[in-house]
Amino acid sequence: MRATRVLLPLWACVSGAVAQHVHYRIPEVEEHVHSMLAEFAQYTNYHAPTNTKGFARPTHVPKPAGCAPYWMENIKHQGIAAFNANPAGYQVFRNVKDFGAVGDGVTDDTAAIQAAITTGGRCAPVVCGSSTTTPAVVYFPSGTYLISKSIIDYYYTQIIGNLNCLPTIRAAANFTGGLGMLDGDQYGANGLGFGATNVFWRQVRNFIFDMTLVNATSAITGIHWPTAQATSLQNIVFQMSSDKGTQHQAVFIESGSGGFMNDLVFYGGNNAMVLGNQQFTMRNLIFYNAVTAINQLWDWGWTYKNVNINNCSVGLNMSSGGRTAQSVGSVTFIDSSISNTPIGIITAHDATSQPPTAGSLILENVKLNNVPTAVQGPGATVALAGTTGASTIAAWGEGHSYTPDGPTNFEGPIAPNPRPGVLLSGDKYYERSKPQYENYDLNDIISVRSAGAAGDGKTDDTDILNKLLARAANSRKLLFFDHGDYKVTGTLYIPPGSMIVGESYSVILAAGPYFSDMANPKPVVQVGKTGQSGRIEWSDMIVSTQGATAGAILVEWNLAAYGTPSGVWDVHTRIGGFAGSNLQLAQCPTTPTVATPPAPVNANCIAAFMSWHITRSAAGLYMENVWLWVADHDVEDPNLTQITIYAGRGLYDESSAGTVWLVGTAVEHHVLYEYQFANTKNVFAGQIQTETAYYQPNPNATIPFPAIASLNDPVFPAATGTTPSADGWGLRVIDSQNILVYGAGLYSFFNNYSTTCSNQGNGEVCQNRILSIEGSASNVNVYNLNTVGTTYQITRNGVDVAKYSDNLDGFVDTIALYRSG
Repeated sequence: MRATRVLLPLWACVSGAVAQHVHYRIPEVEEHVHSMLAEFAQYTNYHAPTNTKGFARPTHVPKPAGCAPYWMENIKHQGIAAFNANPAGYQVFRNVKDFGAVGDGVTDDTAAIQAAITTGGRCAPVVCGSSTTTPAVVYFPSGTYLISKSIIDYYYTQIIGNLNCLPTIRAAANFTGGLGMLDGDQYGANGLGFGATNVFWRQVRNFIFDMTLVNATSAITGIHWPTAQATSLQNIVFQMSSDKGTQHQAVFIESGSGGFMNDLVFYGGNNAMVLGNQQFTMRNLIFYNAVTAINQLWDWGWTYKNVNINNCSVGLNMSSGGRTAQSVGSVTFIDSSISNTPIGIITAHDATSQPPTAGSLILENVKLNNVPTAVQGPGATVALAGTTGASTIAAWGEGHSYTPDGPTNFEGPIAPNPRPGVLLSGDKYYERSKPQYENYDLNDIISVRSAGAAGDGKTDDTDILNKLLARAANSRKLLFFDHGDYKVTGTLYIPPGSMIVGESYSVILAAGPYFSDMANPKPVVQVGKTGQSGRIEWSDMIVSTQGATAGAILVEWNLAAYGTPSGVWDVHTRIGGFAGSNLQLAQCPTTPTVATPPAPVNANCIAAFMSWHITRSAAGLYMENVWLWVADHDVEDPNLTQITIYAGRGLYDESSAGTVWLVGTAVEHHVLYEYQFANTKNVFAGQIQTETAYYQPNPNATIPFPAIASLNDPVFPAATGTTPSADGWGLRVIDSQNILVYGAGLYSFFNNYSTTCSNQGNGEVCQNRILSIEGSASNVNVYNLNTVGTTYQITRNGVDVAKYSDNLDGFVDTIALYRSG
């Protein structure tokens, strides 16, 4: 067997050794042998999600005869990298066949594909930390592309196949080198070429990865994917060998701060997925004939939804590290099925395992068919018996619970969350994949650049974009934002009926005095007006600000959708830290060494009032893979140097009717809070993730945004110096019901830019409190709450309910089950 050595996190040894300019703290790593999986029963008839015109309606359907063209291939390609050194000469869209790829399954297309990725002085691993100035869409027409070595992915790249006829990337029988057929983060002499926790804004979608020409006993990986936020794998089939002794594997992740994946199908393999990362949300995964479907190396929190495991030996193995040194923090596994698999889940957790709350596990609505052991504990004990017939695990778990008091160390059945019917499709929580409009032709699409928008980061595009938004909605056409930075000096209004798609994260860039008044905030993008109903679809874009815009609400969502919800996929907010923002290292350096706190606030770096406001009139909103980020470092700086940006509020949901799904979302570095739910109801939140602003408490969360009672802003206790009693909340829930959180990572790594406070064993003193439930709380429940650097994990009506020292889980602290009572 050929063994390739890779790095695996050493879970228990996270200390103060955080690189000075790394975005997130991650565990140190130690050696681990990677060798694995697979087989594949010949797959010939897979097709991507499809739709009818009007709104996309994703379903898996047989591939039609022939290969229909896909609009992305034929539309005029005129995206502009506005802040590139040579925007007129830089190519955003690249068709691999234009670079010499043949796609006949015989010709070696490795060099041509790599050229399509690298051409144009792009941000390469090892030599470039990160950059937003060299975006690329690398497109594959239908065909079979033979490769003989790894394809190396670059920063800010979307790799997209023909949705109507999925292209196949096939490893040659003599395939050599690299950690994956597609290597998302190539190793260099000093480790990963990109810092895994800083790999943002990238996608791979619509492919078949075929490893079946490679000998079963030779180790090969489909995709190596150590990544962070705003990344995704979508609509991919992995074909591997299932012969005895197979060493094939489909996806390998050893590090990072993810992340999201969906609509993946796996045939064969030893371990189909080998996963280690801080947190992830994954849904709609289907496994056939692997030895182990999922091998969980490590995590802090992971949410699996709608996973279907068939004919494997083991479904999920989360026993890494064993019962005395568990490396898996927590797993939430819901709305899934396991069939014809002897062991559903293997865990190392029991009543006395170490760390005490590591291996926390929640199962809810999991169907079994011929699974004799549902959950196997340490020493091959049976923690939860299965059946040779069919059964359903309503809810079961292990770890520490607060219901609402605790901690109680439990292992066994629990009452499932009461699920509001408006959040469900059948007996599962509603889900919907990003539409890609594969049935559309060029007559169904309006390009904003063809229609007169500049996107050059300089020209004021406000008026033309508003006209195009109205025109596209009225004509039921897809509005395509060619890549660019579209400067706006007033509000963009998105009317009901809109369908909007960006290209490699097209940017709305808000600037000017209209957005500058903190006392008179204005929306950058307004979706519907108060009282309007209808729905929209919006994907693959970024909303940002430029310079001092203290009154900017980046997205104001007023629209009410009843029945089928509106959908937002891969739409992010990005405040500061990128080229063109005027909020970079030169303008907004950190001030941690100011002798007398609070540190002075640079008014030019007050850059947003709020990132995302779901207003009282709104209803029916599905958000998937959405990252609301206030930059903690300069993305363009070679050293990723930290900066200080002020943005008041993160995601604020005060919808009276509610019905909101947050699937794989993250909100980071805002002043007052990251997530806040007030006077709302019926929210599904799957693996939410937050980070407290790195500079707090110098100044603390009372500065520079005064509390506004009408917005239910938090009022903090008096704080002096660097006492962490007035840091922004990670999650705050006020007078709300049916707030159902399926995995949460609420992190506070820094105190005045120092990580000493979160180093393991130092007392979790970065901030005092991070999750607050206030007023009336009915059915406000959290599965697998993971906190970092925080003394008290849960506060209810001002009373501290849970303390970190009662729930130790290595670097994080974990509560498997909290119920408001």
